[in-house]
Amino acid sequence: MPKRDPLSAPEIAVALADLPKWRVVNGKLHRDFKFKNFVQAFGFITQVAILAERMDHHPEWSNVYGQVSIDLVTHAAGNAISALDVELARQIDEITL
Repeated sequence: MPKRDPLSAPEIAVALADLPKWRVVNGKLHRDFKFKNFVQAFGFITQVAILAERMDHHPEWSNVYGQVSIDLVTHAAGNAISALDVELARQIDEITL
């Protein structure tokens, strides 16, 4: 399991090189996803929820019709980005392939 320690700015930059659709917004890893409709968006949320529960690391998110916005930050690391956030982002990206 990835560590919950805060990542440095250079470590975050390296991680983002492997996560081209993610960016840092307000100190959190952020990505928006667009789907054809609410049902597809909700199905995606369900898949992410199962993954997040297995990792015991839960995203902050919103869903409006066919758009899902996800923010990742580790509260146990003082609301900073950790390796756990990077790993969850990678696994979320795998769901959308």
